[in-house]
Amino acid sequence: MWPLSSVLMIEPLPVIEGNGVYLRLPQMKDFGPWRDLREESRSFLTPWEPLWPADDLTRGAFRRRLRRYTRDMVADEAYPLFIFRQRDHALLGGLTLSNVRRGVCQAASLGYWMGAPFAGQGYMKAAVTALLPVAYDMLHLRRIEAACMPSNQPSIRLLESCGFVREGYSREYLCINGTWEDHILFGRLRHDQPLRESVRRDALEQVPPAAQ
Repeated sequence: MWPLSSVLMIEPLPVIEGNGVYLRLPQMKDFGPWRDLREESRSFLTPWEPLWPADDLTRGAFRRRLRRYTRDMVADEAYPLFIFRQRDHALLGGLTLSNVRRGVCQAASLGYWMGAPFAGQGYMKAAVTALLPVAYDMLHLRRIEAACMPSNQPSIRLLESCGFVREGYSREYLCINGTWEDHILFGRLRHDQPLRESVRRDALEQVPPAAQ
């Protein structure tokens, strides 16, 4: 038996501290900054994400999003987090561990997005680096998967720099911006080589989102 689900119903994920960033669960007070950042970043994010619903940036849609997040966490199916900059608490982007599988699998899928004004500054590297130990040690996952389009070279470099290994190629894997796109599949195991804390920030270019 896996006791994790019953624990998380009582105690949600804590704030996760990283190198210049911190991660926490989304809250209703984040609506304004989230809406503004997503709207400002629309053209930057559109090529890498599913089509946005017409009401995606409305307060009502955000409230429904939060309710869905709560259901997903209680069911131990997904764990969404927003990324903030430590020095001024600016919202930078978000990442999610979704499609959690227990039993003999103990795996989840990683998706992420970064606001256009903050891309290329090492923040997503810091966020993923901070999340992985929590995924392995607190959520008891053994395997983290990610997928990105072959044209998304910055995200490929990001995943590889975080210790993810290319494991396959899936044709028409996800519908991105209205088109079924091929994706490269990545995986990272709990016992893979530990992350190095010293990573050259200037080696990272703009990082569009991986598959959500």
